[in-house]
Amino acid sequence: MLTDTRGVYIVTQTPFAADGATDLASIDTLIDFYSSHGADGFTVLGVAGEAAKLTPAEALAVAGRFIARAGGKPVIVGVSNASVAQLAELTAQVMDLGAAGVMIAPPTGLKTEEELFAYFAGVFARIGDVPTVLQDFPFSTGVWMSVPSICRLVREFPQIQVLKEEDLPSITKITKLRESLDRRIAILTGNNAMFLPLEMGRGIDGPMAGFSHPEMLSGVYRLYTQGKVEEAHALFDSYLPLLSYENQSQWGVAVRKEVLRRRGAIACAAMRQPGPRLTPVDIGEIDLLLRQLQRRLAAA
Repeated sequence: MLTDTRGVYIVTQTPFAADGATDLASIDTLIDFYSSHGADGFTVLGVAGEAAKLTPAEALAVAGRFIARAGGKPVIVGVSNASVAQLAELTAQVMDLGAAGVMIAPPTGLKTEEELFAYFAGVFARIGDVPTVLQDFPFSTGVWMSVPSICRLVREFPQIQVLKEEDLPSITKITKLRESLDRRIAILTGNNAMFLPLEMGRGIDGPMAGFSHPEMLSGVYRLYTQGKVEEAHALFDSYLPLLSYENQSQWGVAVRKEVLRRRGAIACAAMRQPGPRLTPVDIGEIDLLLRQLQRRLAAA
């Protein structure tokens, strides 16, 4: 069950070898790295995890390796798919492997509320009582869900136990959701954690985001929940230049994987093609940002 979800849920990368093959061994080191920096749970096969580039067999193998290495920490698996049949198949498979739940976003192409509700009615008719994270990420899906629409989905489908809120402005939507929902569900936020301290102030239960320095995510979360609001903002500000540099869609994922490689979390920074490749100029900018980060942390 995901009803008591709170804390730091890291959106994981999918490691690849230089030839594009999945690197399952690096999943082990990546999970260990995230856990050592305060992760409470994990979200795999998301957009930043390059899920769309995996075959069904690879997706299952990758999810299974993350679940096996997580050491009992909850793993949420992204299963979003316009095909309800394919979504249901992967959902059943990962739940059998021990996933804590699945994450589902509405598929691109839905135009009306009637289509939105019909899609999720079809999904839950197929997957049953599987604990579900509803992902509200309109800039990726092209589907804008209003606060009343989300409230209706939560009311009609008790399987929805968590909302990943990534619409903008996230802070105002979080406030409206907290005021409008008929039952309390966990709200986690993504958008690469760009607004994390402010979102904490609006009542979220933690971040569901990826960053090459997950200790910032866990540090901000712990400080804020301890009532150390100014300290949480100060810690966030130290990492903000690098965080914003990584916040550049798939190119930012390439940056994140390069920094993770340097930190020993994965063996290779490759993205599966089609995907961006960093240039020497990009590498120089990463060097600069990391030097500046170390200076700020030392001064603090």
